[in-house]
Amino acid sequence: MNREKKVLPLIPLRGITIFPNMVIHFDVGREKSIAALEEAMLNNQQIFLATQKDAKIEEPVKEDIYEVGTLSTIKQLLKLPGDTIRVLVEGTNRGKILSLTNGEEFFTVEAEIYIEDEEQEVSEKVSLELEALTRSLKDDFSDYLNLSGNTSADIILSLDEIENSARLADVVASYLLLKQEVRQELLECFDVKKRLEKLLVIVKNEIEVLKIEKKIGYKVKKKMDKLQKEYYLREQMKIIQEELGEDDEDRKEVEAYESKIKKLKLPKEAKERALYELSRLKSSGSYSSEGNVIRTYLDLLLELPWNKQTKDAVDIKKAREILQEDHYGLEDVKERIIEYLSVRKVSNTLKGPIICLVGPPGVGKTSIARSVARALNRNFVRMSLGGVRDEAEIRGHRRTYVGAIPGRIVNGMKQAKSMNPLFLLDEIDKMANDFKGDPADALLEVLDAEQNSTFRDNYLEIEMDLSNVMFLTTANSLDTIPRPLLDRMEVIEVSGYTYEEKYHIVKKYLIPKQLGEHGIKNNEIKITDNSIKCIIEGYTRESGVRSLERKIGSIIRKAIKEMMEKEKASVLVTPPVVEKYLGAKVFNYDKVDKEDKVGVVTGMAWTAYGGDTLPVEVMVMDGTGKLELTGQLGDVMKESARAGYTYVRANAKKLNIDGDFYKSKDIHIHVPEGAVPKDGPSAGVTMITALVSALSEKKVKSNVAMTGEITLTGRVLPIGGLKEKSLAAYRAGIDTVIVPKENEKDISKIPQSIKGKLNFILAEKVDTVLENALVGADNNED
Repeated sequence: MNREKKVLPLIPLRGITIFPNMVIHFDVGREKSIAALEEAMLNNQQIFLATQKDAKIEEPVKEDIYEVGTLSTIKQLLKLPGDTIRVLVEGTNRGKILSLTNGEEFFTVEAEIYIEDEEQEVSEKVSLELEALTRSLKDDFSDYLNLSGNTSADIILSLDEIENSARLADVVASYLLLKQEVRQELLECFDVKKRLEKLLVIVKNEIEVLKIEKKIGYKVKKKMDKLQKEYYLREQMKIIQEELGEDDEDRKEVEAYESKIKKLKLPKEAKERALYELSRLKSSGSYSSEGNVIRTYLDLLLELPWNKQTKDAVDIKKAREILQEDHYGLEDVKERIIEYLSVRKVSNTLKGPIICLVGPPGVGKTSIARSVARALNRNFVRMSLGGVRDEAEIRGHRRTYVGAIPGRIVNGMKQAKSMNPLFLLDEIDKMANDFKGDPADALLEVLDAEQNSTFRDNYLEIEMDLSNVMFLTTANSLDTIPRPLLDRMEVIEVSGYTYEEKYHIVKKYLIPKQLGEHGIKNNEIKITDNSIKCIIEGYTRESGVRSLERKIGSIIRKAIKEMMEKEKASVLVTPPVVEKYLGAKVFNYDKVDKEDKVGVVTGMAWTAYGGDTLPVEVMVMDGTGKLELTGQLGDVMKESARAGYTYVRANAKKLNIDGDFYKSKDIHIHVPEGAVPKDGPSAGVTMITALVSALSEKKVKSNVAMTGEITLTGRVLPIGGLKEKSLAAYRAGIDTVIVPKENEKDISKIPQSIKGKLNFILAEKVDTVLENALVGADNNED
């Protein structure tokens, strides 16, 4: 075998390997590859082709390209739309890359080309071995072509004409469908004898695979023929049985349905429909599609619990104990359930109430539904409405459609096995609608105590009484629930948990639950009270307790690992151990600055994670009367700032402020944490107080926080989320809170442990706010 060195342009190939004596076309689209083609056309049409190791790489380097490739001659170029060129090449010789240059225009390689001498002298023994291998490969490859169904006479004829062993090996390799790695391995095999041996092994394996595939195909066909034969025999048997008057399977099936209908005490309409469908089943064929549809319908009709009911619990004390045992807090929900049970005990005619629990994620809305079912002694069914966008999901499909199924309400009743279950409609605010209808409209009848006694499913087509079902729905927000649907429900707000509530929930429920799930006894892992406080305040900031439960679980797992590794009998989890297990604290509740400052006021805000303090800063500078607002404020908050600015300007004299400040002063209002979007009207009083403080140069009391919407006339309007805001103020070290007069009724909802430590000032007008917030402002005119 002769060798010679050549410098050639290179095209890295993706997903294909080209062998010598192989003619193939492929498309070229990369700029460097097109440039390499153009260079090759100027250089005797010779080009070096080597395959990329990873076809996904767009701009390969030397390490991404196999060393062994093929010297090829370009036969034809064809320009395609989209700057792509289709090139036809013929492989001539193997080659090995000695060096690769990644030029600006194209790749260039110095390659060692291996030229196989067809007349090279070999020993008689080697010659005989090559002859034997060549014949075997030809025979086996012919068998392979016959088994694969590709018995082209041209291929077999061309193989017979090839006398050279090396050329035969390359031609056979080019025809076989092999993995990229195997093809490259054959290309890198320079020794003809070894190449023929490898190919023989590959071809024999392929023949075995094709034989197995053929065998499987034959078995499948045989089985299909058997099924068809059985069908004809069954039909013949049916006709023979009919002629002889013998009972057949259909008659036995009809009798079984008749027996069931007699035993079940079905409502009149349901019984009539069942008998009608049964008569249709008799007239339809055993294997007809209509017969299968009727069977499915009858099975559903007879499985529904038409006259079955569970007996409601009448022990009010026991019901209260169950509710208190399963959940801490949620008093409004518990009281409503106890009310229902009390009235139910006196009168048995009360319809099932429809209650909507609204609150942030993780506060226990879904889990309390299970507890309520247990307290009422009712079966529990949960149906998630998140993402439901088809009305048929609720009402079902008409049976005229192929593959029709009943709606989720009917399926839920079947699952409940009683006509008075507790039915939870989870995430009712997450429903959507599209061209198939609005599921919210279908729920209007379900959730109406006056109408749901005659609920009609499209699939069932008979009335079903849902008046004894107790429907509970849950939602994170009322904003996306359609008004007519909301009007049918009794809304109970489930607010986020306070620190005290979270503490008791962790101690009473979460720690025992997680210890039980991990198979640990209480005395093996003990979590101190200070550790619980550290976890609540430092690692979670949410209204509910889902994240809190995950953190407890994580601590227990890490404690178990430490017990196993260090062979400890028990672990005591203290705050330093919490930080060791969970890392540095994620959240820090800001403590307010104890120094009175000019133009800096502490406001109170509500977030999805609960309450938080919101400082507002105002700076006054000499200028031309510009008002700058920063801190990623929403439109409503910007309007509050402008309303406050207008009020201060209109009442400048009363506030002892220079009346021309709007001409000579620039005012900048900033709410820190600018990356966090902020919106809502409740920062109005905070902004007015900061403006007056900055313009009058009076300090603001550092122990005061405030909330309230303002009007241009100086009235303070009510706000929401007072409980959460007050908790945040207390946590930040505030002792005096100014709130709107109209929110006085909401103060009673604040836990007594917090309410007793905060001084609440009720304000109807801005004057009251300023008198109590500014240092030395007690004598402001009213």
